[in-house]
Amino acid sequence: MNQEFYSGIGYDSHRLVEGRTLVLGGVSIPFEKGPEGHSDGDIIFHALTDALLGAAALGDIGQFFADSDERWKDAKSAIFLKHAVEEVRVRGYRIVNVDVTVVLEEPRLTPFRDRIRNSVATVLEIAVRRVSIKAKTAEGHGAVGEGRSTEAYAVAMIARSESSDE
Repeated sequence: MNQEFYSGIGYDSHRLVEGRTLVLGGVSIPFEKGPEGHSDGDIIFHALTDALLGAAALGDIGQFFADSDERWKDAKSAIFLKHAVEEVRVRGYRIVNVDVTVVLEEPRLTPFRDRIRNSVATVLEIAVRRVSIKAKTAEGHGAVGEGRSTEAYAVAMIARSESSDE
């Protein structure tokens, strides 16, 4: 059976502020700052949501979960990612793999990488070996480098058999 493959790119960024919990890939990370945002501000889940929706040409996270909608105030971002997973699956796609780069000065993510990978794999309902999580710093440059914000970039690969052309 021939497969067609599609890729999507996602990006998210949030200011870091005191009094918020830093959640990355569904994992709470001990730190004095967290993302300012309407939901929990999980940049990994937000970027992955956009990457999956983009791969299936379904738009972006804001089309499904507007930040002006009070239903999503302080919502766990896993809701958004689960919705994107369902949207691609009902159209006959399967998730092949995902790759995420988090740009954050501190804290170091190495101690949390496996937990984040497992959390992402669980929400996506794929094997952990299909989930890549990388962390980079901005080496002191810009808002991220100054510790005022954080960013995530995500790529998702999806596939389906050539039998349909929606």
